[in-house]
Formats: sequence, C-alpha cells, structure tokens
Amino acid sequence: MQSKSPKLSRTVMTDMVLPSETNPLNNLFGGELLARMDRAASIAARRHSRRITVTASVNHVAFNRSVPLGSVVTVEATVSRAFRTSMEVYIDVWMEDRFSGEKSKANEAIYTFVAVDDTGKPTEVPAIAPETELEIERYDGALRRKQLSLVLAGKLEPQKATELRALFMD
Repeated sequence: MQSKSPKLSRTVMTDMVLPSETNPLNNLFGGELLARMDRAASIAARRHSRRITVTASVNHVAFNRSVPLGSVVTVEATVSRAFRTSMEVYIDVWMEDRFSGEKSKANEAIYTFVAVDDTGKPTEVPAIAPETELEIERYDGALRRKQLSLVLAGKLEPQKATELRALFMD
C-alpha cells in the first residue's frame, strides 16, 4: 500500500455559532464543538483510508478559548499518522472575530479512528508520508502518544516503548 500525504486527508468545515448551540453564557457548548470536530475528523480519516471509519477514542481536547454566539468557526482535521488499522487525526479549531474578521486558534483535539470493512472488521490503511515541519512534528508525536496510551492500558511495558521509539525515530 502506497503512503499518502497528510494534505490529501485535510478537511475544513466552517459554520456559524447559533443561539440553540450555546450555553447560558452565550458560548458554544463544548459537546457541540466535540460533535463538529468528530465529523471533520471522520471525513479526514475516510479520505485517507477510503474505508468506513469509526471513532476509537478522543485522546486530547483543549478548550482554550470560549467561542461566542455569532462567531464563525472553522474546524480543520488532518490525519497526522496511520498505524496498521488506526489513524490519529489532529484537529485545529479557528474562530473568526465578528467585528475585525481576524482569525485565531481557539481549540485543538486529537482523535483516533479505525478503518473497518463492510462487516465492521478492522482493515489496513496506507501509511502517512509527512512533508512539512508541522506534519513531521505531529507524525512523530503520534507515535509517542500511542505508546503512552499502550503503557497506560498495560499493553506495553515502559522500557519496550522506549526501545520502539528509538527504532522508529532513527
């Protein structure tokens, strides 16, 4: 299977924050933002794998800034690394100021998706070939995050994770 560039999976979704999507402080509900990120990440994973994809985990979410009512929100999702059947998807959330039009990063997240066949059985996905500095940084970080997750789940000994990282990072 031939490696793919992360840019081929890039998914951008832009929408406005409406009153029904806000909390009593008139900011976007966190759950609404999670759903938007999940949809964008799912599309990115599907673009990379060309398979049905399912959310395996939400590994990291940072709600750094509130997103007020009326804001234009852009969710950008890109596959940062592919393993055998799973893919890490990195998500950046941008907010556009209603008055100046200036865009700033509001939040970010990392999701993991698994590609499955028509029967729901995990299926192999192409590797990622990072090209830019940011893609390489996220690609390298994905291996460390996966190893940490396996260590915490008791599926990998810490010493073995260090040995594997040395193999993959050389």
